Amino acid sequence: MNDGIMKSGNRTGNRTIEVIDIDSREYPVRLRNIPDPPQRLYCSGRLELLYRRSVALVGSRKTTQYGRNTAREFAYKLAKRGICIVSGMAAGIDTCAHEGALKCDGDTVAVFGCGPDICYPLINRRLMETIEDKGLIVSEYPPGTEARRYQFPMRNRIITGLSEAVIVVQAGLKSGAALSAEHAVNQGRDVYAVPGNIDSQYNLGSNKLIQDGAGVLLSSGDLLEKLGLSVLTEEEEARVFSRDEKNIYDLLSTRGELTIDQICMATGMKPGEVVRMVSIMELKGTVFCDMGKVFVAKFGKTTYNH
Repeated sequence: MNDGIMKSGNRTGNRTIEVIDIDSREYPVRLRNIPDPPQRLYCSGRLELLYRRSVALVGSRKTTQYGRNTAREFAYKLAKRGICIVSGMAAGIDTCAHEGALKCDGDTVAVFGCGPDICYPLINRRLMETIEDKGLIVSEYPPGTEARRYQFPMRNRIITGLSEAVIVVQAGLKSGAALSAEHAVNQGRDVYAVPGNIDSQYNLGSNKLIQDGAGVLLSSGDLLEKLGLSVLTEEEEARVFSRDEKNIYDLLSTRGELTIDQICMATGMKPGEVVRMVSIMELKGTVFCDMGKVFVAKFGKTTYNH
């Protein structure tokens, strides 16, 4: 369209739109500190999600099954551990990120490039309704603002600004996800990318990010460890660990690699007890020892049931 307006649909119903000015106490500090913060936020849903530990998960609209499955699995695993998933509700990877978080009743924030009452793309109307009920919709544009192409690159700085880290799952060379990564770097956020087939055009942008220095994520557990969180769910921990084993695992997850002596000092356990526990945990595959230190083992991907 010549005026750049993108086809969208007004949201029906009587949703309350909360307005938060930049000088308000309710304005999220993390977002206020970016180079170009929005002066006003229009929000629909659970405002408390603005202040949660959050990770942005973004990628291309045009994707492969590999990209969609990976986005859902990463979002599911992170949301299961209490991380709020932030994305843009665009078709493709963004949609899968929100779906993955909602699959485990986790938290998710959708940042719009139009008014918070406008559904774009139209195919995501049901997803928008679910996010309004269980998550949060955020926009810097007032209700009734139609979707225009130039507004979507602008909204990417809000997606990254609300997050402490950014994951690019699948992106082409000209994908908006690459612009999100640029915003993230300028905002001092950590940027990670999931590698993909080098023969696929859908992975050129994300692979290029890795070449340029982005962190490599081979599983959701990689990021959980970097965030200081256990790679196991509470259910898995209860099934895998005894009480003493869980104390050691939590200690390693929080503080990183430790020697036996350091574990003894932190837990009050005797060296013989720690050695026995660590040996059992090694057999279970939850920790490993190297050069006199104990490390948390990296786990494989969590199965996501579609």
